[in-house]
Amino acid sequence: MIYSVDVQITAPVKDTEVTERVEDAIHNLFPEAELSRSEGELLARSHGLEHFSELLHEQAILDTARGAFFSGQEGDTVAFDLKKQAAFEGRVNFAVGKPGELGTIHVRVTVTDPSVEAYVDHVAPPTEDGKPIERDSD
Repeated sequence: MIYSVDVQITAPVKDTEVTERVEDAIHNLFPEAELSRSEGELLARSHGLEHFSELLHEQAILDTARGAFFSGQEGDTVAFDLKKQAAFEGRVNFAVGKPGELGTIHVRVTVTDPSVEAYVDHVAPPTEDGKPIERDSD
């Protein structure tokens, strides 16, 4: 299946941070993203979450990801925040509650085709006993 998805990633760069390290944090989770700099912020764009999905599977946090995706869903858009420090280390850690001292990476995913639910199932499939549920193809 072909997905039509636009991913926008933003991260503030504090005066105490090295911009290249924040870029690395973004690229560790979203290596295909195209980055641009503006004053005090990085903006990245992508058209998929393939590597991010692989990390969710490797870390066995599919249920956590689904919860973050659906709690941040508004219409055809899903928004969530990730901790910068974990991203710099190549790990996915959803930011909930109080932001970490380095701040967060904000991700906004707009799904044009198919539905948000179908795309979430693709990126972070439902699980049973911690393992992705295999779905029969129609």
